[in-house]
Amino acid sequence: MAQSVKAFGWAARDSSGVLSPFDFSRRSTADRDVQFKVLYCGICHSDLHGIKNEWGFTNYPMVPGHEIVGVVSEVGSKVQKFRVGDKVGVGCVVNSCRKCDQCANNLENYCPKLIFTYNTVLPDGTVTYGGYSDIMVVDEDFAIRWPENFPMDKGAPLLCAGITTYSPLKYYGLDKPGLHIGIVGLGGLGHVAVKFAKAFGSKVTVISTSAGKKKEALENLGADVFLVSREQEEMKAAAGSLDGIIDTVSATHPIQPLLSLLKPHGKMIMVGAPEKPLELPVFSIIMSRKTVAGSMIGGQKETQEMIDFAAKHNILPEVEIISMDYVNTAIERLEKADVKYRFVIDVGKTLKKAE
Repeated sequence: MAQSVKAFGWAARDSSGVLSPFDFSRRSTADRDVQFKVLYCGICHSDLHGIKNEWGFTNYPMVPGHEIVGVVSEVGSKVQKFRVGDKVGVGCVVNSCRKCDQCANNLENYCPKLIFTYNTVLPDGTVTYGGYSDIMVVDEDFAIRWPENFPMDKGAPLLCAGITTYSPLKYYGLDKPGLHIGIVGLGGLGHVAVKFAKAFGSKVTVISTSAGKKKEALENLGADVFLVSREQEEMKAAAGSLDGIIDTVSATHPIQPLLSLLKPHGKMIMVGAPEKPLELPVFSIIMSRKTVAGSMIGGQKETQEMIDFAAKHNILPEVEIISMDYVNTAIERLEKADVKYRFVIDVGKTLKKAE
């Protein structure tokens, strides 16, 4: 595929993770492709891991960003879902094999040949570049139709943080009204999980190591109960009270105290990704037939469903809008958890080439 479309973004060149202006090319718009002007792109914690090569497989130069929204500027001759001027979103995935059982069941995110929005290689041999850039070109099957009158700036992080929490709530049956759901960690993922669980009609308990987040959880986000996980008496009093738990924490942490909060047959779903393995307390799982499971983003069909649900219920992440030239400072702040709760880059207005 010809790489004939000039593009501009910000890229990391080495494991320092420092981002700087970068000229590159994207493929020409093929028959089933949609080209769009990027307006906003969220900053995900996985962007930080990627630019610093903390997972060990970064291809430099790397343009991160997989919470991308914009407006269609060109469509291929066989595109059916989009027209020029439509609002679109692209999340974590830009291609898959289309043939395996996972793809056949709208679970492209679990395809063995999954291609991520950045830092992976397309079938034509080119490396994918993400949304910290002026334009994107993507197969129409991997673009999401953005709901009218739904804010693109605040909504962008839903394309990762939103689907990462919505999908396990749905798949594991934790979306039924009247259930009592626990959310571990009140960060970029956790605060969105609270909003989805409340919209499903659940009673929500936030579990955090930080007592300072209690007011935010109860008064601003609408949680019903707040537990400090280090307070043994609080945790003991809440034992056996939860139908399910979404654990969003990416740091190493003990899960035995969390499992004790579950009712018999309760489910604990891991969506955070600690670098080191966690200790699994098998005996307590066996004795109450509890489930410990995992979940990763969602397929395209479910991501569209999630965005439509969010628009209907006005579910929006709490964000801080930044300019492109502030991105390195934002990354430093993200490392310190100094953001409430997601940074979003105003790409459309602030990504400028040097004169």
